[in-house]
Amino acid sequence: MSLYVPPAFRVSAPAWELVREHPLLQLVTVDEQHAPQFSWVPMHLEQIPQAGPPPVAGRLLGHLAKANPQVQTLARQPVATAICMGPQAYMPTTVYPDVQRVPTWNYLVVSLKLRAQVLQGHAAKDALLKHLIADHQAPYAEQWRSLHSDFTERMLNAIVAYDFEVLEVEAKFKLNQHRPEAHPAMHAHYANGNAQEQALAQWMQRLGLVP
Repeated sequence: MSLYVPPAFRVSAPAWELVREHPLLQLVTVDEQHAPQFSWVPMHLEQIPQAGPPPVAGRLLGHLAKANPQVQTLARQPVATAICMGPQAYMPTTVYPDVQRVPTWNYLVVSLKLRAQVLQGHAAKDALLKHLIADHQAPYAEQWRSLHSDFTERMLNAIVAYDFEVLEVEAKFKLNQHRPEAHPAMHAHYANGNAQEQALAQWMQRLGLVP
């Protein structure tokens, strides 16, 4: 893969946490004319490696509309990249104790190389949907089961379900790790900011950049 990750911003295990917390992934494929294709796909993290840092294979479950051209692309070449974007925010120079600084942007992102396998049959599609329902709105499962079979079959016929094997993982957590003198002020700035900034402040604590 080709994500640019300076050593200061490279992480391992937290990559899986970010994917679980931000499950709407950008799925990227390349068509026969070498043009990139993009879809935003909610994914269920089916399997997280129990030991060792990436690259260690995990599994993601997701689906595309049958009319999506990426379905044909994956049928020809079942390899894709998924990008998980976490919290992100501007960082002003006021966090530094000196003035010879420039502003920047902090963000958390994970890139995953995937191999796609189609899940065949309505039962497999239904199981995938129930995983997504359990992740985001568990009470809806009862409503889904109560719907008329004609409707649910139409819905299932309109999608292609996938089991994505995660082949490689690259994570870039850019939180100014190489400028520790700015961390206390940076954390205070983000902790009192908007939702994205507050999430970055929490990640600074989770990564041990501040107490």
